[in-house]
Amino acid sequence: AMLRLRLLTWDVKDTLLRLLQPVGHSYAAEARAHGVRVQPEALSRSFREAYGAQRRRFPNYGQGRGLSSRQWWVDVVKQTFRLSGLQDESVLTAMAEKLYHDYCSAHNWEALPGASETLSQCRGLGFRMGVVSNFDNRLENILCQCELRHHFDFVLTSETAGCEKPDPRIFEQALRLGGVLPRQAAHVGDDYRRDYRAARAVGMHSFLLRAAGQRAEPEVPPEHVLPTLSHLLALVEK
Repeated sequence: AMLRLRLLTWDVKDTLLRLLQPVGHSYAAEARAHGVRVQPEALSRSFREAYGAQRRRFPNYGQGRGLSSRQWWVDVVKQTFRLSGLQDESVLTAMAEKLYHDYCSAHNWEALPGASETLSQCRGLGFRMGVVSNFDNRLENILCQCELRHHFDFVLTSETAGCEKPDPRIFEQALRLGGVLPRQAAHVGDDYRRDYRAARAVGMHSFLLRAAGQRAEPEVPPEHVLPTLSHLLALVEK
């Protein structure tokens, strides 16, 4: 049976956009620009540790805790470098500010194969389109810089929503923004729990983007799996 869809919502990171290089490499390049040598692999490990600790302490970019998402990220970057042995506070601040801004541009991101074409074709079929992403408020700008923003009627980040996927409230907000019932909407994302299962929990349809070689989730019927973004069109054409 053809789905009677009116709204498509999209995850961004690793669904539409991905990082051009691992975080450790960008951070190491920034350190080099300040005359400091640190191994990218060490920085990647430090980043995972700093990011994980910050998320546990201040979930969703410090929402409701008196912390701006900018300050949240600046602290993560500084702590990443500290864990890798750098202590000079003025250098840490300079690097953190620079990296915060670099990740806000097309400088560090690239579109996944088929992203732009698939979004254009979905728009052409007359769907309303929205982003639902666990991201801070830089996302609007990143999507503009990567020339994807014009495809969407709205961009809903977890920072704006005040809650993160898989919380049902972020999907409920998206449905209100799209002006549709859950069964008239489908979500596309790469994360089983935060995207696929969370959207279904509120009564939406959903599709799981799964790159070749990723482990299969047994609960996902094959017709809900997208080997590439281009596979979506056959499933949603009106």
